[in-house]
Amino acid sequence: MSWTREALTAIKRTILIEDRITSLTKQSQELMDVCKDLDRRLVRIEAKFELLERMASPGRRYGVRSACSPSP
Repeated sequence: MSWTREALTAIKRTILIEDRITSLTKQSQELMDVCKDLDRRLVRIEAKFELLERMASPGRRYGVRSACSPSP
């Protein structure tokens, strides 16, 4: 009977490992979705800061180049 007990224990462990893997896969997907959302938000914030920096630069107007800006 000991071999049947060992076999059942092994099957139980396998099922538990499969459940854990399924749970971890779901958690990983959720974290990936959160990271994508945060990345999207960060890009928007960076773009806003770049625009604010351009607008705050003294002597910089649309269509007017400063001496430091590269020519096209």
